[in-house]
Amino acid sequence: MPEGDSVYRFAALLRDTLQGRPVLAASSHGPGPAPQVQRIVGATCTGVRSRGKNLLISFDNGLALRGHLHMYGTWHVYAPGEPWRLPQSAMRVAIEVPGAVAVNFNAPTIELIEERALAVHRPLAALGPDLLDDSFDAEAAVRRLRDPSRAGLTIGDAIMDQRALAGAGNIWKHETLFRCRVNPWRRVEDLDDTTLMAIILKAQELLRASVMKPSPGRPSARPTMYVYGRTGMPCRRCNTRLRSAPQGLDTRRTTWCPRCQPGESP
Repeated sequence: MPEGDSVYRFAALLRDTLQGRPVLAASSHGPGPAPQVQRIVGATCTGVRSRGKNLLISFDNGLALRGHLHMYGTWHVYAPGEPWRLPQSAMRVAIEVPGAVAVNFNAPTIELIEERALAVHRPLAALGPDLLDDSFDAEAAVRRLRDPSRAGLTIGDAIMDQRALAGAGNIWKHETLFRCRVNPWRRVEDLDDTTLMAIILKAQELLRASVMKPSPGRPSARPTMYVYGRTGMPCRRCNTRLRSAPQGLDTRRTTWCPRCQPGESP
């Protein structure tokens, strides 16, 4: 599933493509905004931004497109008339502006709503502080993790709860907890506030590093993967074999180092 950093990069791509330009044509396919998407034709895009794992495209007629990519959604940008790299049947929405066409493929959630309703729209209003927001409030995130409803959650599940803090998913859960030397199966109620704050700040650091542009002598700013996708391989820190087990309601597998992240495990 694309995480907050991926959605942030898509927002930057679409901002360069759409912002300040009038919509010449718009079409959609499958469940979602069709045929209402025609209402943005003639309007000018006023902004594109990410909010956690949500992407928002605003227009000067008071409407906004909200998209959530879930597991397989993606955004592409093409020149007018350029062949698409994915089939037409996978298109969810296409927005043409002078010189470019922005196309969403495979996102199960694409909706057209009024901009003024975004503040109270449930999928957005329920989100916790956004790790990539310049005004990110880490103390508010700690308070949300301390909500009694999350006391019995494992920290591996809690860090991905978008109502507690928005933007972190399975990849950055892995890498944050490894770097903080916290076992993914420790319960939130068993962690002190200092540890929770360290986890939150590390997640913020990793997501922000992931969206930085490459610098001279550094071809990619994306942080090194220490545990994600490395089940059964030696730990890059201590050479212990990394373990993996199902975790969470969706039973996705979590990988960790038994030595660097000690504690009870499945």
